[in-house]
Amino acid sequence: MSNVRSMPVSPVPRSTRKNPPGGADHFRHALDAVQVGVLTFNRSLGVLFANKRFAAMLDMDIQPNPGVTTLTDVLDACAVFKGASAQQVLEICLASIAADEGGTGMLPMMVETGERTYAVQASRIADDYWMASFDETTERRVAAASAVQLATLDTLTGLPTRQHFQDRIRHIMVLAAKDEPEPALVMLVDLDRFKTVNDTLGHPIGDALLRLVAKRFGFIFRQNDMVARLGGDEFGILVTPAPDQETAAKLARRIVDVLGRPYLIDGHLINIGASVGLASAGRDGLNYDQLLRSADLALYASKNAGRNTFSFFDIGMDQRAVARRNLEIDLRRALALRQFELHYQPQIDLDRDTLVGFEALIRWNHPERGLVSPLDFLPLAEEIGLIVALGDWVLREACQQAARWPEEVAVAVNVSPRQFDDAGRLVGSIAKALTASGLPGGRLEIEITEGVLLRNDADVLTALHQIRALGVRVAMDDFGTGYSSLSQLHSFPFDKIKIDRSFMTDRGDVDGQNAIIRAITALGVSLGMATIAEGVETSEQLARIRTEGCTSVQGYLFSKPVPVSQIDQVMLDLAARRFALPLS
Repeated sequence: MSNVRSMPVSPVPRSTRKNPPGGADHFRHALDAVQVGVLTFNRSLGVLFANKRFAAMLDMDIQPNPGVTTLTDVLDACAVFKGASAQQVLEICLASIAADEGGTGMLPMMVETGERTYAVQASRIADDYWMASFDETTERRVAAASAVQLATLDTLTGLPTRQHFQDRIRHIMVLAAKDEPEPALVMLVDLDRFKTVNDTLGHPIGDALLRLVAKRFGFIFRQNDMVARLGGDEFGILVTPAPDQETAAKLARRIVDVLGRPYLIDGHLINIGASVGLASAGRDGLNYDQLLRSADLALYASKNAGRNTFSFFDIGMDQRAVARRNLEIDLRRALALRQFELHYQPQIDLDRDTLVGFEALIRWNHPERGLVSPLDFLPLAEEIGLIVALGDWVLREACQQAARWPEEVAVAVNVSPRQFDDAGRLVGSIAKALTASGLPGGRLEIEITEGVLLRNDADVLTALHQIRALGVRVAMDDFGTGYSSLSQLHSFPFDKIKIDRSFMTDRGDVDGQNAIIRAITALGVSLGMATIAEGVETSEQLARIRTEGCTSVQGYLFSKPVPVSQIDQVMLDLAARRFALPLS
């Protein structure tokens, strides 16, 4: 770079040259101090003055001499402006001279030379004098480009963002509205079991997993297809032109396969899955919102189908979504209007042939639908988080009602895994229900599924021990239906194991079912836990249960679940039927 100082040059004979306005030294000093390059020139493009910033920023490699007299000479002496960029600067200055005598100049023009960018502006400063300013904007341009990139690319995965994805789809929809269709297929992908990875291994491992997922997408799709990260562990895919349904199914199947293969991250072998929903532009939605809603409903269907699969949108999904939304509204209203009630099913001790308790089962007494099955509303209550408030109500109601029963009769209440999301709150709810009702802790039994313990959360075990400290018994419900039941029995000293009703159903393999029941009851004996079989409906099933060593039983053979108003009658009926049933 030159050490050129301010550059007064003599382009014309002294006798004809006019001094620049304010020709005093302070003029030069002032222009040398500004942060943009400045030069002045006359109508003949004779250069009169160039400040230090101009010489420095344009890497001028010459010393001032009387031979450098015109703007063309000056530009030729610059290391920055060459060829087209020098011509562009020259044209800017000429355009300023050619402007009307009363004109004040032109707006800055962007001149790019190599990797550098300049805002160049020429304007008149006196009757026959003009000034050109050169402001380097390279850093600003790079910063602006980076800002655009940040707005359109996800910083974690490098994939396009939700906004970029949305803009592209909206563009396609605009073309379709103008009869310029660009058929497109939209796929929404949600990772299965990703939350477990974050919760158990930490967010850094989760972030690394997302980056690997993004990389795997690159093995599936073409460059002209768009794969975007929509947020969290959800991805959107735009395939153009849209393939036929068979090809689309192959793509979705490949997503499920490729994303479902194991990942090795920092020594951890991680297994996740992927659920996919597909929708076609035009057929499944005429605008962005409709199309994404259709794809989301298809994704929801995949999750309901057991996850790790894919579904195409169909109109029935929309109808079911409307019905589900109506059910959700009714469900929230039902809790406020006290439309729920408890029914109770008796539990019989087989050693003493006596009634020992009732299981509390929630029912929804809908004003229009009548009694709604728990299978129809409890999964939705779990999903929308209403199960916590509903569970608190069940605890209070069951304890209040059981407090009126004979002292030897207990009540069993099911507790949802979602209630353990705030384990301390659950323990407090149980304690309050016992205190408010006056029911001794020993007459309350809490039933949990092994899904609670699969969280491997120390808070859950602490809460279970706190519940036991209240005198409350704890039973594992639906035993034998999960994959880790045996290991879970060693994590907490349960009072009772509840054998799932599926082992009572005649499936053509009675010997095999009996062997399982026998193994569970033997396990219970060895661990000091009682066993209870549910779903007993016939005398033959009861005989099997008794033979295999179960300690208690419940089912339609004794009574269906009944409202609290019928409890006294059920007690009387069971006492009268005690010796009429094959209980001994």
